[in-house]
Amino acid sequence: MKSIHLILGGMLAVATAGLQAAGEAAKPTVTQPSMVTVQRVLATPSSRSNVDRQEIRAQLLPRRYTTIAAEINAKVSRLPIAEGGTFRAGQVLVAFDCSIQKSQLDKVKAELDAAETTYKANVRLAELNSVGLMDLDLSKAGADRARAEVASSQAVLSKCVIPAPFSGRIADQKIREQQYVQAGQSMLEILDDSVLELEFLVPSRWLVKLRTGSSFNVEIDETRKSYPARFTRIGARVDPVSQSVKVAAAIDGRFPELIAGMSGRVLVTGMESP
Repeated sequence: MKSIHLILGGMLAVATAGLQAAGEAAKPTVTQPSMVTVQRVLATPSSRSNVDRQEIRAQLLPRRYTTIAAEINAKVSRLPIAEGGTFRAGQVLVAFDCSIQKSQLDKVKAELDAAETTYKANVRLAELNSVGLMDLDLSKAGADRARAEVASSQAVLSKCVIPAPFSGRIADQKIREQQYVQAGQSMLEILDDSVLELEFLVPSRWLVKLRTGSSFNVEIDETRKSYPARFTRIGARVDPVSQSVKVAAAIDGRFPELIAGMSGRVLVTGMESP
């Protein structure tokens, strides 16, 4: 009987210990917060200058450029200036073989002389009441038509020589001498590189300080040199998505080593708010 009490007491002790262990395991674990040290970094003068200085890519563009196209069907007889060459305003860029057009002009001039002679004779006969008014009117219309034909042929003949609209350089020559071209066919790409311009986007917040005439520098990759430039135009509209505005600038001075198409970094200082 005594042994039975001992066995029951042992079992009760084991059960009590199990319940205590389960209670300890069920208690939530409380994690002590770790201490975070926050350091305040003061901006130095050098770091502020890096913020103020903004580098933007830009490309050199000619102030004026255009495509010269043929206005008549003809054979190219002369290309006085080679690709890359310079020219002055009014200088001949392309000359066509217009022998057919010249012959046509001579023909219509002869027809005009005949029509005017007929009309003058009819005028004198009309004064003598020897010709009807219809014949007189028809002869006058014939003379007017012949005069218009002469003017048309002269206009066509004037297209046989193409002068330069401005001074500049030939960027691309798409035709060769003795080549037959059609009206509207592109022949030359020309540009005016007397002033080289730049167009690029800047943050719209710069508008508070940005003014036309303000100076900055541009570092050209090809020459590895820095050149002065000035803002010439400010765009009329801000892009709401990128919060930027287009601006235009021009190289301040004449530098023979610079040509259109070169690119580099635009360096503008003092535009950011302090």
